[in-house]
Amino acid sequence: MNSKQRVMEIADTPTSWESGKLGRDKKYAVAASKELGDQIDDALGLQMISIRLDKELIDTFKLLGDKYQMAYQPLMREALRRFVDDELKIMALETLQKQSAARSKLKDEKQRPRKEKVSKAA
Repeated sequence: MNSKQRVMEIADTPTSWESGKLGRDKKYAVAASKELGDQIDDALGLQMISIRLDKELIDTFKLLGDKYQMAYQPLMREALRRFVDDELKIMALETLQKQSAARSKLKDEKQRPRKEKVSKAA
């Protein structure tokens, strides 16, 4: 291989990668070492867990993953993240509504005229 061919191959690498000419064969795949995997997980803030899910649910996530061009596990992480974010927003809104109601009640109590206590003389 001469240097001109090598330059063309490097220049064409992104196209070859995206089209599947490079990198989709198992012979090119190598599992990362445990240490490297742990470093990657730490850097991304990920923790491995074990969970049992309905096969139908997993198949649906795989189908959606194909639609959105992403693997089903990151898609599940995104779905869980969205759910948690929405739940936290609902909780925050409920808390704000309770605080607002308490403030209104306190304001109403302050504005009401106080009844004077009448003491009986003995």
